[in-house]
Amino acid sequence: MPTATLPTTQQAVQLVGPDKLELNRSKPVLRPGPTQILGKVECVGLCFSDMKLLHQFDQHARKTPVKAHLAESILTSIPSYVPDGQPTVPGHEVVIRVVEVGAQVTSVKPGGRYLVQADWRDLKTDKSNGAFGYNFEGGLQQYVLLDERTTVAADGTSYLIAVPDDRSASQLALVEPWACVEEAFIHRERQLLKQGGTLLLAVAPGASVDLAGLDLKRSAKLLCLGAACNRPGFTCVETAALKPGSIDDLIVVGANAAFLEALWPLVATDGLVLLAQGGGTYGAPVSTPVGRVHYGNVRIVGTTSNRPAEAQARIPATGEVRPGDRVHVIGAAGPMGSMAVLRLVSLAAGGTAVEGSDMSDERLAVLGGKAEPVAKRRGVSFRLFNPKAGGKPTGGSRYHMVMVPVPAVVAGAVADSADGGIVNIFAGIPSEVSGPIDLDAYVRKGLYFVGTSGSTMEDMQVVLGKVLANQLDTNLSVGAVTGFGGAIEGLEAVKTGKISGKILVYPDLGDFPLTELAALVAKYPSIGPKLKDGCWSREAEVELLRLATSH
Repeated sequence: MPTATLPTTQQAVQLVGPDKLELNRSKPVLRPGPTQILGKVECVGLCFSDMKLLHQFDQHARKTPVKAHLAESILTSIPSYVPDGQPTVPGHEVVIRVVEVGAQVTSVKPGGRYLVQADWRDLKTDKSNGAFGYNFEGGLQQYVLLDERTTVAADGTSYLIAVPDDRSASQLALVEPWACVEEAFIHRERQLLKQGGTLLLAVAPGASVDLAGLDLKRSAKLLCLGAACNRPGFTCVETAALKPGSIDDLIVVGANAAFLEALWPLVATDGLVLLAQGGGTYGAPVSTPVGRVHYGNVRIVGTTSNRPAEAQARIPATGEVRPGDRVHVIGAAGPMGSMAVLRLVSLAAGGTAVEGSDMSDERLAVLGGKAEPVAKRRGVSFRLFNPKAGGKPTGGSRYHMVMVPVPAVVAGAVADSADGGIVNIFAGIPSEVSGPIDLDAYVRKGLYFVGTSGSTMEDMQVVLGKVLANQLDTNLSVGAVTGFGGAIEGLEAVKTGKISGKILVYPDLGDFPLTELAALVAKYPSIGPKLKDGCWSREAEVELLRLATSH
């Protein structure tokens, strides 16, 4: 279905190597083949995840070749498939308008407006999956070519989500990052031993265990080592004989730090670790794989007794804030921290108190200007502070959201937490990184680490539903706008945390520079009245595009 008058070339930001971004002003606009879709990019949000791709490039798990679902011959026939060292176009927080489709395309229609769910999870790579903006070109270009064989999942679900015309491009593009925040809170936790999994029971010398209350029949394979050997139904093994990542459920009995630290590498993705201290204490911080909580969904929960079932009973159903919790968002004024705070004050249950800390007074002021009116309208207790300037948390928070990728910050949250607390490790601490954690306090207080990476189709649908129902305004998180003229500078600003809030790229703005909202209003005073309580809005977007493109 051809469309008249498309340009032959376009502007695009391309990642051509580690830490090497280029603005290509003559990238070809490719017309779609029989199974392909050409979309005009309306808006792109810049994300800290883009920084990981920028630094790792062909070593990033989502830049490597796809190994499942589609044959290599099909993949290599898709021009926008760019694995390994091929230049790619980043940008995965996108809303597009379909302008042309191939004759065999049935999932979208020309003229339709769509969000892109960036994680194409059935296109497996060695350590992750195919993704829009990674091993498939993303949205930092004027036109993007997609292929229906990648945008429709194996179960027939389309990764392109239809959206209405009566919402701003910004509000829709920001559904994707807000969905990552949503997933971090509502992620369902595994509360039982894994059905059909492998369980390892490891009892330290001098300790004993009581397995009452555990449904061991769920496990397909029961292994044991140390003092647990010769237990009926278990097979005795040596640690050296086990492969890293081979254990789904790990039960460690006794408070022996060296014994525990040797076992961490055995835990699989989505693994559960039950610590039963048996009345003992570790006596010092224990090296703990905090990075794998976020990237590997590894979960750790403990009890001071020798009954692992008591630890299992402490696992919450989700990572959601509970009514009456005091919440501390650490690193609150960055782009994702701001979204977490704004979600909390917009949707928090009655009695919830929200506080946020950040090292920048300027960024805190911007966040406060957005969040305080919402908190006031909803009757939510709210405060911000700067630890660098002497500000301190109220203390005893029952929920910590860690937006700073530093293990020491996680350790501080453990020390500060009230009993029964959840520590949400949202920031992407590298998966291979461990940090010293006071597991004595962690177990004694009944704490629980949660963490998630990315979002699902369901998360995006949930957030989109809240947006369309006017329960949540994703535009609250906008901090600056730009065209291609400031896109690379915008990515640098994401890396340094220079700007509070999300940075939006509008391809139709051309060479328009990176501009924060206050400076934008100073340059174009007619935009000021279009803002909503000082925040970005559909009316402001329309006025910006009108003014900027008329010059």
